[in-house]
Amino acid sequence: MEILHSRIYGEDNARTPLLVMHGLFGMSDNWGSFAREFSQDRPIHLIDLRNHGQSFHHEDMSLSAMVDDLETYVQTHQLHEVDIIGHSLGGKVAMQYAVTKSTNIRKLIIADIAPKAYPPHHQKIIEALKAVKMEEARNRGDVESQLRQYLNETGVIQFLLKNVYITEDRALDWRFNLKTLTEKYAEFITVGVEPGVYDGATLFLSGEKSNYIVEDDRAMIKDMFPNSEIQTVPKAGHWVQAENPKAFNELVAQFLG
Repeated sequence: MEILHSRIYGEDNARTPLLVMHGLFGMSDNWGSFAREFSQDRPIHLIDLRNHGQSFHHEDMSLSAMVDDLETYVQTHQLHEVDIIGHSLGGKVAMQYAVTKSTNIRKLIIADIAPKAYPPHHQKIIEALKAVKMEEARNRGDVESQLRQYLNETGVIQFLLKNVYITEDRALDWRFNLKTLTEKYAEFITVGVEPGVYDGATLFLSGEKSNYIVEDDRAMIKDMFPNSEIQTVPKAGHWVQAENPKAFNELVAQFLG
Protein backbone atom coordinates (compact mmCIF):
# COMPACT_ATOMS: atom_id res chain seq x y z
CA MET A 1 0.00 0.00 0.00
CA GLU A 2 1.52 3.30 -1.12
CA ILE A 3 1.01 6.49 0.89
CA LEU A 4 0.80 9.95 -0.62
CA HIS A 5 3.76 12.21 0.11
CA SER A 6 3.02 15.32 2.16
CA ARG A 7 4.65 18.26 3.87
CA ILE A 8 3.23 18.79 7.36
CA TYR A 9 3.40 22.15 9.13
CA GLY A 10 2.38 22.86 12.73
CA GLU A 11 2.05 19.18 13.56
CA ASP A 12 1.96 19.79 17.33
CA ASN A 13 -1.06 22.10 17.21
CA ALA A 14 -4.22 20.67 18.71
CA ARG A 15 -6.88 22.02 16.34
CA THR A 16 -8.48 20.13 13.47
CA PRO A 17 -5.84 19.46 10.79
CA LEU A 18 -6.31 21.04 7.37
CA LEU A 19 -5.51 18.88 4.35
CA VAL A 20 -4.61 20.76 1.15
CA MET A 21 -4.67 19.21 -2.34
CA HIS A 22 -3.24 20.99 -5.38
CA GLY A 23 -4.43 20.98 -8.99
CA LEU A 24 -3.16 19.36 -12.20
CA PHE A 25 0.63 19.72 -12.69
CA GLY A 26 0.87 21.28 -9.22
CA MET A 27 2.43 19.98 -6.01
CA SER A 28 2.57 20.58 -2.29
CA ASP A 29 5.36 23.16 -2.67
CA ASN A 30 2.92 25.56 -4.36
CA TRP A 31 1.13 26.02 -1.01
CA GLY A 32 4.15 26.69 1.21
CA SER A 33 3.32 30.33 1.99
CA PHE A 34 -0.27 29.41 2.79
CA ALA A 35 0.88 26.64 5.15
CA ARG A 36 3.34 28.84 6.98
CA GLU A 37 0.58 31.35 7.71
CA PHE A 38 -2.14 28.91 8.72
CA SER A 39 0.07 26.50 10.69
CA GLN A 40 0.38 29.08 13.46
CA ASP A 41 -2.74 27.61 15.04
CA ARG A 42 -3.55 24.35 13.22
CA PRO A 43 -1.71 21.45 11.55
CA ILE A 44 -1.48 21.80 7.75
CA HIS A 45 -0.93 18.77 5.53
CA LEU A 46 0.17 19.73 2.01
CA ILE A 47 -0.48 16.58 -0.02
CA ASP A 48 1.01 15.55 -3.36
CA LEU A 49 -1.61 13.73 -5.45
CA ARG A 50 -0.49 10.52 -7.15
CA ASN A 51 1.70 11.17 -10.21
CA HIS A 52 2.55 14.62 -8.83
CA GLY A 53 5.31 16.06 -6.68
CA GLN A 54 7.07 13.39 -4.64
CA SER A 55 4.14 10.99 -4.47
CA PHE A 56 4.21 7.61 -6.18
CA HIS A 57 3.64 7.14 -9.91
CA HIS A 58 0.84 4.85 -11.05
CA GLU A 59 -0.93 4.27 -14.36
CA ASP A 60 -4.38 4.59 -12.73
CA MET A 61 -5.49 8.24 -12.55
CA SER A 62 -9.19 7.63 -11.92
CA LEU A 63 -11.05 9.82 -9.47
CA SER A 64 -11.96 6.76 -7.40
CA ALA A 65 -8.29 5.78 -7.07
CA MET A 66 -7.38 9.28 -5.88
CA VAL A 67 -10.22 9.18 -3.34
CA ASP A 68 -8.86 5.87 -2.06
CA ASP A 69 -5.41 7.49 -1.79
CA LEU A 70 -6.86 10.23 0.40
CA GLU A 71 -8.72 7.76 2.60
CA THR A 72 -5.54 5.72 3.04
CA TYR A 73 -3.62 8.88 3.92
CA VAL A 74 -6.18 9.89 6.56
CA GLN A 75 -6.16 6.42 8.11
CA THR A 76 -2.37 6.12 8.07
CA HIS A 77 -1.96 9.46 9.85
CA GLN A 78 -4.80 8.58 12.24
CA LEU A 79 -6.74 11.75 11.51
CA HIS A 80 -10.15 11.39 13.10
CA GLU A 81 -11.50 14.78 12.00
CA VAL A 82 -10.21 16.94 9.14
CA ASP A 83 -10.85 20.13 7.22
CA ILE A 84 -10.05 19.90 3.50
CA ILE A 85 -9.09 22.39 0.79
CA GLY A 86 -8.93 21.17 -2.79
CA HIS A 87 -7.98 23.34 -5.76
CA SER A 88 -9.03 22.36 -9.29
CA LEU A 89 -8.21 18.63 -9.69
CA GLY A 90 -7.60 18.47 -5.95
CA GLY A 91 -11.03 20.04 -5.48
CA LYS A 92 -12.61 17.34 -7.62
CA VAL A 93 -10.94 14.68 -5.45
CA ALA A 94 -12.11 16.49 -2.31
CA MET A 95 -15.72 16.68 -3.56
CA GLN A 96 -15.79 12.99 -4.48
CA TYR A 97 -14.27 12.10 -1.11
CA ALA A 98 -16.89 14.22 0.64
CA VAL A 99 -19.92 12.62 -1.03
CA THR A 100 -18.60 9.08 -0.45
CA LYS A 101 -16.40 9.18 2.69
CA SER A 102 -17.71 12.24 4.51
CA THR A 103 -17.90 11.01 8.10
CA ASN A 104 -14.62 12.61 9.23
CA ILE A 105 -14.88 16.02 7.50
CA ARG A 106 -15.58 19.09 9.62
CA LYS A 107 -15.41 21.74 6.88
CA LEU A 108 -14.77 21.55 3.14
CA ILE A 109 -13.33 24.25 0.85
CA ILE A 110 -13.36 23.85 -2.92
CA ALA A 111 -11.19 26.31 -4.85
CA ASP A 112 -12.38 27.24 -8.34
CA ILE A 113 -13.95 24.06 -9.63
CA ALA A 114 -17.49 22.68 -9.87
CA PRO A 115 -18.59 19.03 -9.63
CA LYS A 116 -19.43 18.93 -13.35
CA ALA A 117 -17.49 17.31 -16.19
CA TYR A 118 -15.20 19.73 -18.05
CA PRO A 119 -14.19 19.55 -21.71
CA PRO A 120 -10.46 19.11 -22.43
CA HIS A 121 -8.78 22.49 -21.91
CA HIS A 122 -5.07 21.89 -21.21
CA GLN A 123 -4.06 21.01 -24.77
CA LYS A 124 -1.58 23.89 -25.17
CA ILE A 125 0.16 23.07 -21.91
CA ILE A 126 0.32 19.37 -22.72
CA GLU A 127 1.70 20.11 -26.19
CA ALA A 128 4.38 22.32 -24.66
CA LEU A 129 5.36 19.79 -22.00
CA LYS A 130 5.61 16.92 -24.47
CA ALA A 131 7.77 19.05 -26.77
CA VAL A 132 10.41 19.77 -24.11
CA LYS A 133 13.63 17.82 -24.69
CA MET A 134 14.95 17.40 -21.17
CA GLU A 135 18.07 15.63 -22.42
CA GLU A 136 19.10 18.88 -24.13
CA ALA A 137 18.45 21.10 -21.11
CA ARG A 138 21.36 22.05 -18.84
CA ASN A 139 19.29 24.17 -16.45
CA ARG A 140 15.79 25.54 -15.83
CA GLY A 141 16.51 28.42 -18.18
CA ASP A 142 16.88 25.98 -21.05
CA VAL A 143 13.56 24.34 -20.13
CA GLU A 144 11.93 27.77 -19.95
CA SER A 145 13.20 28.66 -23.42
CA GLN A 146 11.65 25.50 -24.83
CA LEU A 147 8.32 26.14 -23.10
CA ARG A 148 8.21 29.70 -24.43
CA GLN A 149 8.09 28.36 -27.96
CA TYR A 150 4.59 27.10 -27.17
CA LEU A 151 3.35 29.20 -24.24
CA ASN A 152 3.34 32.98 -23.75
CA GLU A 153 1.86 33.18 -20.26
CA THR A 154 4.72 33.82 -17.86
CA GLY A 155 2.71 32.75 -14.82
CA VAL A 156 1.88 29.37 -16.36
CA ILE A 157 5.50 28.83 -17.41
CA GLN A 158 6.82 29.63 -13.94
CA PHE A 159 4.20 27.33 -12.40
CA LEU A 160 5.35 24.45 -14.62
CA LEU A 161 9.05 25.17 -14.03
CA LYS A 162 8.59 24.53 -10.30
CA ASN A 163 8.28 20.86 -11.25
CA VAL A 164 11.77 20.68 -12.76
CA TYR A 165 14.27 18.89 -10.53
CA ILE A 166 17.75 17.37 -10.70
CA THR A 167 17.76 13.56 -10.67
CA GLU A 168 20.33 11.37 -8.91
CA ASP A 169 22.37 11.11 -12.12
CA ARG A 170 22.41 14.94 -12.40
CA ALA A 171 19.91 15.12 -15.26
CA LEU A 172 16.80 17.30 -15.31
CA ASP A 173 13.32 15.83 -15.22
CA TRP A 174 9.71 16.62 -14.29
CA ARG A 175 8.40 15.83 -10.83
CA PHE A 176 5.02 14.86 -12.27
CA ASN A 177 4.42 11.70 -14.30
CA LEU A 178 3.96 13.37 -17.67
CA LYS A 179 3.33 10.10 -19.55
CA THR A 180 0.40 8.99 -17.40
CA LEU A 181 -1.08 12.46 -16.90
CA THR A 182 -1.23 13.04 -20.64
CA GLU A 183 -2.33 9.53 -21.61
CA LYS A 184 -5.06 9.34 -18.95
CA TYR A 185 -6.03 13.02 -19.11
CA ALA A 186 -9.59 12.37 -20.34
CA GLU A 187 -10.23 9.91 -17.52
CA PHE A 188 -9.91 12.48 -14.74
CA ILE A 189 -10.61 15.83 -16.42
CA THR A 190 -13.64 15.09 -18.57
CA VAL A 191 -15.55 13.27 -15.82
CA GLY A 192 -17.68 14.89 -13.16
CA VAL A 193 -18.01 13.99 -9.51
CA GLU A 194 -20.22 10.93 -9.17
CA PRO A 195 -23.69 11.81 -7.80
CA GLY A 196 -24.02 12.05 -4.06
CA VAL A 197 -24.77 14.50 -1.28
CA TYR A 198 -22.48 16.01 1.32
CA ASP A 199 -24.46 18.10 3.77
CA GLY A 200 -21.55 19.45 5.81
CA ALA A 201 -20.40 23.07 5.76
CA THR A 202 -18.81 23.80 2.38
CA LEU A 203 -17.25 26.91 0.84
CA PHE A 204 -16.71 27.25 -2.91
CA LEU A 205 -14.19 29.95 -3.82
CA SER A 206 -14.49 31.20 -7.40
CA GLY A 207 -11.93 33.42 -9.11
CA GLU A 208 -13.49 36.66 -10.35
CA LYS A 209 -11.64 36.34 -13.67
CA SER A 210 -12.11 32.56 -13.96
CA ASN A 211 -14.83 30.69 -15.84
CA TYR A 212 -14.49 27.41 -13.95
CA ILE A 213 -17.60 28.11 -11.85
CA VAL A 214 -20.42 29.81 -13.76
CA GLU A 215 -23.99 30.74 -12.90
CA ASP A 216 -25.37 27.53 -14.41
CA ASP A 217 -23.28 25.46 -11.98
CA ARG A 218 -25.00 26.82 -8.88
CA ALA A 219 -27.98 24.44 -9.00
CA MET A 220 -25.75 21.36 -9.23
CA ILE A 221 -23.53 22.64 -6.43
CA LYS A 222 -26.55 23.26 -4.19
CA ASP A 223 -28.02 19.83 -4.95
CA MET A 224 -24.82 17.99 -4.03
CA PHE A 225 -23.63 20.38 -1.31
CA PRO A 226 -26.85 21.78 0.24
CA ASN A 227 -24.99 23.48 3.11
CA SER A 228 -22.65 25.37 0.80
CA GLU A 229 -21.92 28.97 -0.11
CA ILE A 230 -20.06 30.42 -3.09
CA GLN A 231 -17.71 33.36 -2.56
CA THR A 232 -15.76 35.24 -5.22
CA VAL A 233 -12.04 35.95 -4.84
CA PRO A 234 -11.57 39.39 -6.43
CA LYS A 235 -8.88 40.10 -9.01
CA ALA A 236 -8.05 36.40 -9.34
CA GLY A 237 -8.26 33.87 -12.14
CA HIS A 238 -8.15 30.09 -11.78
CA TRP A 239 -5.13 30.09 -9.44
CA VAL A 240 -7.10 31.92 -6.78
CA GLN A 241 -4.71 31.15 -3.92
CA ALA A 242 -1.71 32.52 -5.83
CA GLU A 243 -3.26 35.46 -7.69
CA ASN A 244 -4.88 37.07 -4.64
CA PRO A 245 -3.51 35.27 -1.58
CA LYS A 246 -4.61 37.98 0.85
CA ALA A 247 -8.30 37.76 -0.11
CA PHE A 248 -8.15 33.97 -0.46
CA ASN A 249 -6.57 33.50 2.97
CA GLU A 250 -9.04 35.87 4.62
CA LEU A 251 -12.02 33.96 3.20
CA VAL A 252 -10.51 30.62 4.25
CA ALA A 253 -9.76 31.85 7.79
CA GLN A 254 -13.24 33.30 8.19
CA PHE A 255 -14.88 30.06 7.07
CA LEU A 256 -12.71 27.73 9.15
CA GLY A 257 -13.21 29.80 12.30
